Amino acid sequence: LLLLQVLASCPWLGHSEVVMSFETSCPQFFFRETPPNEGLEPQNPAWICQRFKNQYYFATLYDRSLRIPVYSAYIYQPGPGKRPKTWLVEPQLIGPTYPKTMEKEWTLLNRYNVSLEKISQSQAILHDYKNLTGLNRGHLNPNGHHDDYSSRMATFTLTNIVPQDEKLNGGAWNNYEQQTMIRMTQGCKTTYVIVGAVPGNNHIAKGRVNKPSHLWSAACCVVDNNYVKAWAVIAENDKNQVELLTLGELEDTLTELYGRGQVSLFDRDCPRE
Repeated sequence: LLLLQVLASCPWLGHSEVVMSFETSCPQFFFRETPPNEGLEPQNPAWICQRFKNQYYFATLYDRSLRIPVYSAYIYQPGPGKRPKTWLVEPQLIGPTYPKTMEKEWTLLNRYNVSLEKISQSQAILHDYKNLTGLNRGHLNPNGHHDDYSSRMATFTLTNIVPQDEKLNGGAWNNYEQQTMIRMTQGCKTTYVIVGAVPGNNHIAKGRVNKPSHLWSAACCVVDNNYVKAWAVIAENDKNQVELLTLGELEDTLTELYGRGQVSLFDRDCPRE
């Protein structure tokens, strides 16, 4: 009875933006509805079903302490369109009573009377990414992999970006996102993508935001009922080069880099070789 009373007094439980698990809240962004295992989980995680204008567009595992995403998972649907310019934050990281959809900092400050300090306790803010040298805001889930303005806009949340080497972001990583992906996805009916960042030893914004040591991406492509293919890449976040790997090779590399046990990114039916 007490539990029922608690549930009744907390109507946000079970359907909020920051969720208890991806399996129950936004599994559609993962191949066979299977998110990565615990091998990537940070000490202070937040599972975010990225919601914009009342619709889910992708999923992000966020590290509240390092203030960077661990990974973002989405379905690859590229299309032409304008690049948004507005950056958003995640109100639900502040607390469950705040809006379930991503908002501008301005909206939280002025409409919800939240202080910038309160927003900044749980996530990166725009000021953290000001005056960077040699680094810029690197999307994990890139806006160019989406085919309409709302889905592109949803990628412009600070919970989906990391401090990325600007030469890498504009060079080899961009080539992978824009050219290699188009080539590799030929014949794919549905391509599930997970892009992640390995925490590094350096920080920006006076130690507030971690600068990843590596960025990585893995794709699982369903060609038809009998054929699934996969590929992966990894890049050091201070060199302008991207290494192409098998999914199994990436999982083994991440297992070593994270040191939290064997990493599995996709359901076992996605080929590792």
